[in-house]
Amino acid sequence: MKQLHKSSPTHAPSPAHAPAPKAAKTARPGPRSWIGYVLREQRLLFVLLGALIASTFFLLRPYLSLSPSSHLPDARPLFSFATRSGVPAGFRPPQRRVVVTGGAGFVGSHLVDRLLEQGDSVIVVDNFFTGRKENVAHHLRNPRFELLRHDVVEPILLEVDRIYHLACPASPVHYKYNPIKTIKTNVMGTLNMLGLAKRIGARFLLTSTSEVYGDPLEHPQKESYWGHVNPIGVRSCYDEGKRTAETLTMDYHRGGGVEVRIARIFNTYGPRMCLDDGRVVSNFVAQALRRQPMTVYGDGKQTRSFQYVADLVAGLMALMESDHIGPFNLGNPGEFTMLELAQVVKETIDPMATIEFKPNTADDPHMRKPDITKAKQLLHWEPKVSLKEGLPLMVQDFRQRISDE
Repeated sequence: MKQLHKSSPTHAPSPAHAPAPKAAKTARPGPRSWIGYVLREQRLLFVLLGALIASTFFLLRPYLSLSPSSHLPDARPLFSFATRSGVPAGFRPPQRRVVVTGGAGFVGSHLVDRLLEQGDSVIVVDNFFTGRKENVAHHLRNPRFELLRHDVVEPILLEVDRIYHLACPASPVHYKYNPIKTIKTNVMGTLNMLGLAKRIGARFLLTSTSEVYGDPLEHPQKESYWGHVNPIGVRSCYDEGKRTAETLTMDYHRGGGVEVRIARIFNTYGPRMCLDDGRVVSNFVAQALRRQPMTVYGDGKQTRSFQYVADLVAGLMALMESDHIGPFNLGNPGEFTMLELAQVVKETIDPMATIEFKPNTADDPHMRKPDITKAKQLLHWEPKVSLKEGLPLMVQDFRQRISDE
């Protein structure tokens, strides 16, 4: 029998089981669609506006930090791409950061004036033993100036490029007042500032003194002269303290690679000196203005050389930025006996002023005159202000301060 094959009837699938139609692929928008979208949403406007604001701030940021009293540097095209030492010409290089220890003192405050004038940012560190806030008060509103009350015998952490280390009482009255503190300042203070210079890679300048020559057997004194100093005398806290500071400075240079400079400062005078600090110029001027006899110790034939403070500051700055370590004598080679100085003061203040003689002090040098040949040749520096030119400027300052007493 033939087997019959019955085909099953074909049933149309129910709608519930019908396969879902495939979704049509969304066409990617072409370039015109994107442009239209950006223009429609106004996003291009915001992008361009943001880029303009950011570019303007970036280009003008170096000029926004200038104080109102500052003067812009030489006019240069703002958008120039020329470079000098790898820095675009349209951009202002960062300000140099400088710390001045003892910066509220006589010499230090004048140095701070000049550093700020040339555009540096300055931090003054002073414990105000001999320094006075009045010496730097005129800078307190300057955004590039900072004043810290701190004793350099204690360590301090700062980020600077240059260190001028002036901190130490420099007049006999002050350094004899507490001789142990004086030598600690010279030794521990110098160690701390040299350690700071080593850690941060700053250049360090030590202000030493002509007192390292003691009562010299060589006249005038050259930097090669090793001196004639009493190591146990009443002045040795200062004399030997500065000699030790020079030793530490050179050891940090040789052993630690620190960039150092050493200046040996001779007698300096000018405005802002302490009225009664025991130094001969300030003594004579203050006594003459108060109509007191000018005190001359000994026979008055011992000699000194006197430089005006502005000349000294110029020498310190020239040394710091030079390629020479030193030591360098910074002083005025013009030599005066104490009697000759008293005569100049009389001519400047009061021809009727009198002189009073007293016994000389211990270890007082008989002669002091710098040989500045080395500074002339290597630093191209020499003093410009004579005693007769500079003394009236000091007298004017002293007269005002004495009248305010």
